[in-house]
Amino acid sequence: MTRLAVFFDRDGVLNQEVGYIHNVADLHLIPGVAQAVRRLNDRGIFCCLVSNQSGPARGYYPASHVEALHDRLCHLLATEADAHLDALYYCPYLSPPEGGKDPEYTYWSTWRKPNTGMLVAAAWEHDLDLSRSFMVGDKATDVDMAHNAGCIGILVQTGFGDRVLSGAYQHHTQPDYIAADSPAAVDWILQQITA
Repeated sequence: MTRLAVFFDRDGVLNQEVGYIHNVADLHLIPGVAQAVRRLNDRGIFCCLVSNQSGPARGYYPASHVEALHDRLCHLLATEADAHLDALYYCPYLSPPEGGKDPEYTYWSTWRKPNTGMLVAAAWEHDLDLSRSFMVGDKATDVDMAHNAGCIGILVQTGFGDRVLSGAYQHHTQPDYIAADSPAAVDWILQQITA
């Protein structure tokens, strides 16, 4: 039987938005995020990271650095609240017009948001029902990806979220819900599930 999932973007949603993170120690969780993920864990809800990470394609750092950042993210979740992500997906690819430089990662990819590749892969590999699932992000492309895949799209006001609503970043989008941050998004998700 398929189950619902909560998908999270990374920067500005789970950890603080500080641009490209070149030093692993500079990744810090947004306050309350670990506890929010733990609440989902306690309910047996599948928690999954889906993140565009174009640093490798731009030649900023190798894919192994992205993996190291994710190791730290998972360590912080576990340390702060004994929380965990059930799966992590990221897209290191970037097309040449968007700034891709490293040939290994420079091409158009169905995994790059707002394309749905990461969500489809997660649904296929973990038996998830996207039509009952939620996507929490801080960018218009997060909400667009959610809607493209048939998910419920939540826009948080951390990271770039406040600038998306004002039209100052990316483009206008129509989230299904606007939350102050990821803990507030999880509050709303749990209300929808139990309603």
